[in-house]
This record gives sequence, C-alpha cells and structure tokens, in this order.
Amino acid sequence: MSQNDYVVLSSRSDFEADPTLAEGMNIRSEKYGTHESWKPYRRKQDRNILEFPALSITVHLGIIVVSSVVEAADRPYSYVVLTTKAIPEVIKTSQILEPLLSSPYSERHPQPTYVLLQNGLGVEQDLYHSIKALNQGEPKIISAVIWIRTNLVEKNVINNIDFVSKDSSYVEQSFQISDMIQDYITIGMYRHGDHLTTTNSPEEEAILTDFGTMLKTGGSEVVIAPEIQRKKFAKTFLNITLSSFSTLTGSPPTAMFRPPPKEGQSYSPYVAPQTAPNIIPVLRAILQEMITLGRALGYPDNEDGLPSSLVDNIISRTVEAHRDPSHTTLPSMLLDAQNGLPIEVEVIFGEVVRVAKEMEVDVPRIETLYALLAIIQNQTLGGFRQPKL
Repeated sequence: MSQNDYVVLSSRSDFEADPTLAEGMNIRSEKYGTHESWKPYRRKQDRNILEFPALSITVHLGIIVVSSVVEAADRPYSYVVLTTKAIPEVIKTSQILEPLLSSPYSERHPQPTYVLLQNGLGVEQDLYHSIKALNQGEPKIISAVIWIRTNLVEKNVINNIDFVSKDSSYVEQSFQISDMIQDYITIGMYRHGDHLTTTNSPEEEAILTDFGTMLKTGGSEVVIAPEIQRKKFAKTFLNITLSSFSTLTGSPPTAMFRPPPKEGQSYSPYVAPQTAPNIIPVLRAILQEMITLGRALGYPDNEDGLPSSLVDNIISRTVEAHRDPSHTTLPSMLLDAQNGLPIEVEVIFGEVVRVAKEMEVDVPRIETLYALLAIIQNQTLGGFRQPKL
C-alpha cells in the first residue's frame, strides 16, 4: 500500500469484546518482521506505521476498523477486498457484501472493483450475478491465487515463514512461478463464462496494474495473469490431494512423507517404520483426473495452460518439502477441521465434481473425497464435531 491509501477493515463483530484480540496481534514473519501487539488505529486522521527492515520498506497506512460491512458502507471505494474463506453453504459472498449491493449504497456510489482472495473454483459467480442485477455495467472482479505459509498458532499470534524452506523452486517448477519467497499472489480479471481468452483488455490491464502496484508497494510478489481461472484450477491440485488426505486422516503431510529422525535429530510426526504406506500412486491417479478435466475445459498441455508435467512436479516437490525436519505448517483445511470450523469442501471438491459432470468427465476418486469430506462438513455444521483444543 502507498502512503496515499486508506483502508477500512471490517472485522469480526466481537473484535473489541475479545480480550485477547484487544491486546493486539503478534505478527512473526521471516519476511515482514516481528510486530508485537499490533493494532490498527480507529480514527481516519491517524496512520499506522509499518516498518519492514528486511525489505527496506516503511508503509504509512490509514486504517479504520469497523465491526460490519453495514458500518463500512458509508463511502465509495476503489477496491473491496474479501479475504474470508469461501463457504457458500454457510454464507454466500453476496450476503457478506449485501450492504454494498443494495440501496442506499448502490444508488449513491458506483460499484467498486471487488477482489476475491479465496481458494476454490467458481467463487466469483454469486457476486457476479448480484452486481449484474444492479444494471451498472459489467461487474469488475479480480480473482486471485495466493501462496502463503501462515498459521494462526494462537488466538492472536500469526506465524509467517518460507513457503518451502530450503527450496524456493517448489512453486516455480510445479506451477511455472519464479522467485517464490514467503508470499506470492497471482491476480487476474474474472470473465463470466469465459476461461479461454488469454489476453487482458486495456481496461483490465489498467485495473490489475493499479491494484498490483499497491500490493508490490507493501512488499508482496505479484504476477498479473491474462487468464486467472487456469491458475486457480492448477492451485486446486494441492487442495484436492494434500488438504483432503490430511483432513481425512487427521495427519499433516509430514506424517505421509518424512522419514524417521536420524541420530541427533528430534521431530514428529514422521512415517513410522512399522508399516510402509505408499500413497504416491493414489495421489498421481487423483491428479490425473484433474488433468483430464482440464483438457476437457480446453486448457492446453503447455506452460500457459495446464502442463501434464504438473502431476509429477507437484508430487516430487511436495514429497521433498514435507521431508524437511523443520517443516511445521499445517494445511488450513486440517486446522479448520481440528478446530470444529467449516471447511472449503464445496468450492474445491464440490465444484470440481459438478464441472466434471457437466463436461462428462469421470472423476471417481475425487467424488469419493468429496463424499467423505461432505460428512465432516455436515457434522461440523450440525454442531457434532468439537474443537480439538
């Protein structure tokens, strides 16, 4: 963000009442530094000062915290950024943003560009139709693929470390992205019903460049994609495999790939020597179903589309990354399940299954994962699954 940017942040409604969060957030990042008890200012005339010595960046931000979107709907915005997980069976995006999509806001102010920082496929559709119904022109929606290794390790403690320790080529070689550090974002314009146009219009390029520049100013690595849906489809490969296996077994990926510690080493979990589970063929078969579906959608077998090499690259790099003794980050879906929170089952697994049926592509393994995870979701929403801690 630049020194001319003001941010209005709609927080959880109990932010002020929660004594832990009222103390501020403790941010511990290898890239952005350590910020203890960080709290945004409440008055527009005040400005946050964030210093990132490792990046030689000092950012002055005007941040206002409000407790709801209703409270935020008192002024026009250039961009509205949604960072919630997409769980439409709990609440749809149009419901979250309803104060901006209805009167009096929609009559007083033009619609902003909406930015969806969310995993999953088809997450833009509900919002697109809601904006379209306002008859204010073609909706402007930026969709994104985000790579970040961050966990909320305590209620107000955030850890942000290298995405892949000791091997920054993981994403580069698996997803055709270079210079991977702690966080990486690819942004592109959502085009309803069109995932094959691979050139940004001048208007689209201007919007993406403007928003991307704000992120770059804050230290983020940003790539502008001419077609974002194939990037989101490729990102789903990891969610379809690692997230599902971890959530269904209650075990992190290190329990599937990491060898027992050597003399002088101490870590857990790891693959115990009593048995020798081999999940690689199963992972490969699941990912091959995704490749087949991608071909049916028209994604070509090249680096600008969906290369077949993605399957083996993801498997080899994933195994290598999770053999690392220092690896501690957990898949967010596993964390959500452990904490009795809803998981992103519909926008990842459900949407893949629905698209496959539409394209008449068989995905039996993914259908099985979807059915099993849907049971976890059902029991969570029914209040029958209690948090682990």
